[in-house]
Amino acid sequence: MTQAQSSTEAAAGGDGTPEPAEAGRRERVVERFLRWWRPAGMWRRGIVLAAVSVLLTALLFFHSTIPNRIGNLGSLLETFLPWLGVALPVLLVLAVLRRSATALIALLLPSLVWLNLFGGLLIDKTGSGGDLMVVTHNVNAENADPDGTARDLVAAGADIVALEELAENQAPRYAQDLKAAYPYHSVQGTVGLWSKYPISGVRPVDIKMGWTRAMRAAVSMPDGKVAVYVAHLPSVRVKFHAGFTAGQRDSAAGALGEAIAAEPLHSVVLLGDLNGTMNDRALASVTSQMRSTQGAAGNGMGFSWPAGTPMARIDQIMVKGVEPRSSWTLPRTGSDHLPIAARLQLPR
Repeated sequence: MTQAQSSTEAAAGGDGTPEPAEAGRRERVVERFLRWWRPAGMWRRGIVLAAVSVLLTALLFFHSTIPNRIGNLGSLLETFLPWLGVALPVLLVLAVLRRSATALIALLLPSLVWLNLFGGLLIDKTGSGGDLMVVTHNVNAENADPDGTARDLVAAGADIVALEELAENQAPRYAQDLKAAYPYHSVQGTVGLWSKYPISGVRPVDIKMGWTRAMRAAVSMPDGKVAVYVAHLPSVRVKFHAGFTAGQRDSAAGALGEAIAAEPLHSVVLLGDLNGTMNDRALASVTSQMRSTQGAAGNGMGFSWPAGTPMARIDQIMVKGVEPRSSWTLPRTGSDHLPIAARLQLPR
C-alpha cells in the first residue's frame, strides 16, 4: 500500500467511508444552503418577476398579432425580437437573488419560446461544398473609402458581388476597381451586380419608389442559369410622433415579392439590404417564398447592422431552388453595414 493510499484511507476510514467529521461538514454546508434557498414564502416571493416572465412569453409567442396600426409597433418589435433574450439571464439572476421558486419556474416559459424561435441560429449549420459563392454589401453612399471597400470585396473571392446604395459619383470607381476580377457587370440606379460569369436579361425591377433600387439578371453558370435579384428596400425610421415609419418599405417589399414570384427561372437568389429581418411580417411577400441562407446554413445570428455594433440582420441572402451550404458575415469595410456572404449548391 502506498503512502498516498494510506493517507486517503486514514481520512476516509478503513473501509473508504467518510470520517464522521467530514460527513458532518458536508451536511452543515447543505443545511446552510437549504436554509438560504428555502426561506419562508419562497413560493410567494418574486410574483412581479414571474409576471415579467409571462409578459415576455406573450411578446415572443404572440409577436405576429401585435398590430401595426399604431406606429408599426409589430414590425418594430419583430426587427429586434432576438434581443428580448437578453432579459432571460437578468431575470434568472434576479430570481436566484430573490430566492423565488415561482419566478424560476415562470422563467422556463420565455426561455423555451425564445429557444424555439432562435435556438436554431445558435447551432453551427455550416456545411461544406457549394459551387457558387455570393456576396452582398450596402456600401453606403457616404463611404469615405470606396476603393478600399472594393479591394476587400475582391479579396473575399466571391463569384457574384451585389452592391447597394451606390452613389452616382462612386459607381464608376467601383466598376473600375472590380473590373479585373468581375468582367461582367451592370448598374441599375443605385444597385449593381458584378459577376465572373456572363449575365443576360438585365432589367430594373419596379418596387414602386419612383427611381431604381432593384434589378434582375440571369447569370449563366456551367450547369444552367440562375436568376439573381439585387434590392435595396427603403429605409425605416423610428420617430417619436409617428413610431416605426415603414410604409414605403412595406409596399416596396410587396412589389419585390411579386416580381420574384413571377420569375420564370427555377433557381433564384436574392441579394440585398431589405431594411428588415426575417421575423418582420412586412417582408412576408418575400420571406414566405424564399429561404435565408443564414437561417439554413449559418452560424450565429448573422447581424449585419450597424457595422460597429451589429444588432440586426437587415442585409439578406435568400434563395429558392438553390441549396445553401454556408453563410457568414465578412469583416467591416468603410460602410455602416457589414458585407455578408454565402456558398450555394445549384441543382444539376
